[in-house]
Amino acid sequence: MRRIAIHNQKAGSGKTTLAVNLAAALGETGSRVLLVDMDPQATATGWLGITDFRRGITELYIGQGPLLELVRATPVPGVTLVPASAWLQGAEGALAWELDGLQIFRRGVEGLPSDQWDYLIVDCPPSLGILTANGLMGVWELLIPVEAHAPVLPGAERVIAAAETLRTHLHPQLKVLGIVACRVDPKARQSRDAVRKLRGRFGKLVFKEEVRENEGLAEAPASGMPITQYRTDSQGAKDYRALATAVSEKGRQTGATTSKT
Repeated sequence: MRRIAIHNQKAGSGKTTLAVNLAAALGETGSRVLLVDMDPQATATGWLGITDFRRGITELYIGQGPLLELVRATPVPGVTLVPASAWLQGAEGALAWELDGLQIFRRGVEGLPSDQWDYLIVDCPPSLGILTANGLMGVWELLIPVEAHAPVLPGAERVIAAAETLRTHLHPQLKVLGIVACRVDPKARQSRDAVRKLRGRFGKLVFKEEVRENEGLAEAPASGMPITQYRTDSQGAKDYRALATAVSEKGRQTGATTSKT
């Protein structure tokens, strides 16, 4: 099972949009995806219309049960969800006092059946707190969404630096899978310049597949569907399908196979 965290420390970076729509696009291909909502705002949970939960993933952090028992079905083919709730805010404060607080999610993931999912995708909070650290400790790969508006470099640099610190001191297996340019407007000079700066600074780390500005992507959360279902033939759906293919292929190229647990 490939484990991928999606994170940017900047709020409004498009991380939940990336998490939900990438999961859906992978699910379309026949992959089995477990999406974990680690954000106290619970945007991914609300987007997918999940109401059958108590405190969601908070229950893992307060020792109320294994991660597997928190998994819920979703209306999206191939995608299941571990929901979040506002209770996570309190859990984050409590975790600061736990001596082994950074390992809780990792242990939860290691307790999952090794053959039930092909992908684990974690939607991390937009801050580098203990919840995000837990999310990163429980995965092998980090995917960074960056909206194509200036300034784009500082946010990506901070996330990469934080990942490098974690990799050096606690989690040597963690690597940056790549950076995804989101909300790209090919007609806008500012947007083109932002993407050019990203590619100039980070090179091949930036996926050549971009997610272009699309009205359907803005409307999809209110519909309760990912873009691949809401507007299945839209440019946004096509962009996410292309990105899902690239993520899958990049995993094969780097040896991050779906057989890894």
